[in-house]
Amino acid sequence: MEPAGYEHLTPARAIAYQHELRRQLQIKPLEKTIHIIAGSDISFNKYSEVVYAGIVLFKYPELNIIGNATAISRTSFPYISGLLAFREVPALLEAWNKLEIKPDLLVLDGQGIAHERRMGIAAHFGLITNVPTIGSAKSRLTGKYEEPANELFAQSPMYDKGEQVGTALRSKKNCNPIYISPGHLINMEQSVEVIKNCIRGYRIPEPTRQAHLLVNQLRIADGKNTNNQFSMF
Repeated sequence: MEPAGYEHLTPARAIAYQHELRRQLQIKPLEKTIHIIAGSDISFNKYSEVVYAGIVLFKYPELNIIGNATAISRTSFPYISGLLAFREVPALLEAWNKLEIKPDLLVLDGQGIAHERRMGIAAHFGLITNVPTIGSAKSRLTGKYEEPANELFAQSPMYDKGEQVGTALRSKKNCNPIYISPGHLINMEQSVEVIKNCIRGYRIPEPTRQAHLLVNQLRIADGKNTNNQFSMF
């Protein structure tokens, strides 16, 4: 199914499609060396059809920025918890297709398999692009865990129905943990290690932090352009 058609799906059909995708998911060791890593983020108002997407490329492990791509898209798919990928993926794919260099690994601001159907945006996007992906989320969607100790890189496994679906990682002292889960073509342990290597003094890893800044700039600039258009009348 092409992501451009997602907005025509009913929620029930979207859930059925997640189950189809789940059967194709591969959580396994990443065997290739990571030379280029990317972070992505999405911004939208749940009551608006406009979606802003951004991807930032970095050399790894240095994390020097070497490029980026953005996209502004529209969707009529409703805002439903557990189905946000159907709003986000088309815009993100548009930005992805603009990249002149594709990364060895993509970190997404959202869930990988730490999702009730194991199909968060990182898993979903990894599957349709066949790229290794990691979900690094600021809030928990699925999975129970014990609070990790209040020290840098303390961690606690997250379980759902007896299966480890993620890791709660203390990326900064005196801050809430972040929630790491593999998306596709990488395993749990590697996902956590990569994210730890991407922490640069902030709660969220540098790839998604920079992508967040990029999409905010895009959204602000688009808002100014819209206001300028209205001011002409």
